Amino acid sequence: QVQLVESGGGLVQPGGSLRLSCAASGSIWRSDAMGWYRQAPGKQRELVATIRSGGTTNYADSTNYADSVKGRFTISRDNAKNTVYLQMNSLKPEDTAVYYCNVDRTTVIGLRKQYWGQGTQVTVSS
Repeated sequence: QVQLVESGGGLVQPGGSLRLSCAASGSIWRSDAMGWYRQAPGKQRELVATIRSGGTTNYADSTNYADSVKGRFTISRDNAKNTVYLQMNSLKPEDTAVYYCNVDRTTVIGLRKQYWGQGTQVTVSS
């Protein structure tokens, strides 16, 4: 099993910054995608950013961002610490949501499994 624990949320003014951390434990596969999702009041959970390790011929991590956060948020991973981060800059009120850490895994027979943290609240308000 995979356990994920988020931290770093809080209350911040518009234009401010926060860094979220997600500490992972258990069996993490190198092929796993890790990422951040968020769910705002009255809205569905949406993808914020994902990161996946490169293959044997491409060692650079691949990242993907929602259009709404491109240029403002940065996802990164420290494999030695089994931790994924989300640096959030230029925060806007519409970024207010519960942010969830996620591991997205597909097995060799095509079974998709997702693991989730408990979530951390981010509130952007003046």
